[in-house]
Amino acid sequence: MQNGAISGRDRAYRYVKEQVLTSLPATGVFLNEQELATRIGVSRTPVREALLMLQAEGLVEMVPKRGAHVPALSGRQIAELMDLRGVLEKHAASRTVAAGAVPLAAMREALAEQERLADATDPERAREFIDWDSRFHQILIDAAGSELLSRTYSGLRARQLRVGLAALFATTDRQRHVCGEHLAIVEALERGDEAQAHRKIDEHLEITLGILLRA
Repeated sequence: MQNGAISGRDRAYRYVKEQVLTSLPATGVFLNEQELATRIGVSRTPVREALLMLQAEGLVEMVPKRGAHVPALSGRQIAELMDLRGVLEKHAASRTVAAGAVPLAAMREALAEQERLADATDPERAREFIDWDSRFHQILIDAAGSELLSRTYSGLRARQLRVGLAALFATTDRQRHVCGEHLAIVEALERGDEAQAHRKIDEHLEITLGILLRA
């Protein structure tokens, strides 16, 4: 029974974090525990446990008598997210260039998937585009060979998906520009140009941050 409860909690945690919190309509809403339990196929107890875990991560707020609220990310939180991403991604770039272990083929494959979706306008395909965006960056992080680095970066995924989707819908043709920015990162890494790779990572994150702060 205990194992089942843990499994149910983990299922609820992953579902809410990866499916609910990463959708644009999530911001500002209150989550219905019973509705979530029905959709996931568990009782309300593991859903409540999952929401408490998400509250500890700062992704939801438990409001007395109203339930779990999904707060909007503030400008400061978005800026801090981009700063942290920059530190981690540039570190991974340096490590992989130095080791001759840049995952060029995998990064190009992720970029090709993004290019396939670059003209998508419906929310589902836009979310798929951002999912590939997250994979593109995670591939570079994982290639650095640090389990802690990979785990830390993957922990940012829900926030990254939320801000990435918001940026796509805040400006026109953002998908195409993202593909171009990603290509510039790949080309710098392919040349083994660490300084240029750092600049292109910074430019990519600064452009996204600027769009989000203006939105």
